[in-house]
Amino acid sequence: MVDIRYDVLGIGNAIVDVLVPAEDAFLVEHGLVKGAMTLVDADRAEQLYAAMGTGTESSGGSAANTVAGVAALGCRACFVGKVHDDQLGNIFAHDIRAVGVDFHSAPATGGAPTARCLIVVTPDAKRTMNTFLGACVELGPQDVDEDLIAASAITYLEGYLWDPPGAKEAFIKAMGAARAAGRKVALSLSDSFCVDRHREEFLDLVQHHVDILFANEQEITSLYQVDSFDAAMQSVRGHCEIAALTRSEKGAVIVTDEEFHVIDAEPVDKVIDTTGAGDIYAAGFLTGMSQGRSLPECGRMAGIGAAEVISHMGARTEADLKALIQDKLG
Repeated sequence: MVDIRYDVLGIGNAIVDVLVPAEDAFLVEHGLVKGAMTLVDADRAEQLYAAMGTGTESSGGSAANTVAGVAALGCRACFVGKVHDDQLGNIFAHDIRAVGVDFHSAPATGGAPTARCLIVVTPDAKRTMNTFLGACVELGPQDVDEDLIAASAITYLEGYLWDPPGAKEAFIKAMGAARAAGRKVALSLSDSFCVDRHREEFLDLVQHHVDILFANEQEITSLYQVDSFDAAMQSVRGHCEIAALTRSEKGAVIVTDEEFHVIDAEPVDKVIDTTGAGDIYAAGFLTGMSQGRSLPECGRMAGIGAAEVISHMGARTEADLKALIQDKLG
């Protein structure tokens, strides 16, 4: 078997996040659906970007945020995603490497510009995202290095990637390479709207190709088309090796064929911005698994990370997450 080079390799949309605080009136003025993730075209992206106030820009995208969290926790992380050879593409590459994540993907020299996610955070900490996928949709199987997958203990995939046909092929190639090498595959369902679009395919993935599933309450109930979290939890049990199901302030539940763990939410003085909570949750959980910790400990690590990231603006942790978890868990 190939030696492990990375603890977690993430494949996802390479997006530059632009976060700005704004009042609800801004959402109304620009016809934005509060709390939703909406795909927009280049013209709409430029219009909103021009209207937004001063914000912060950093490498983003769900899987990219997760592997950045993995690196912050001291594990070896790599990211695969498509950017354009432009200003935002350079920002993405520099930023993600600066946080300790290896990024080998060659930038595109033609086609659409680098993707960006325009995130408006209202005073109630709700995030409204408008995403221009740009170069992301050009990710294809040619961008997946099977040797790199074989050298990664866990390949982590975001559900958002299932939309573009080429990216779907990349997804399938990566899962096959991981399986052939005896490695683990982790999947985040990403968004309930994603689940609605691809329910049957996601069900097949969960039952036959995924070892570790991440989903929030809305996503898992949508996947199984049930009215209660308990029903969804029982439905997913046994469909994959591990399901980590988050419930915001209610904490999380981790289920396997033989285990069931309820993990309380970590206390937070004030929720400022929920952007990236699920991404950092996955980072903590996968890091715990890489360290050989028990499932309850993995859940605690995940919860500690999520609590830290929602206590400030932005999808990346600001505190020393490794030290924070060491202090709380040892």
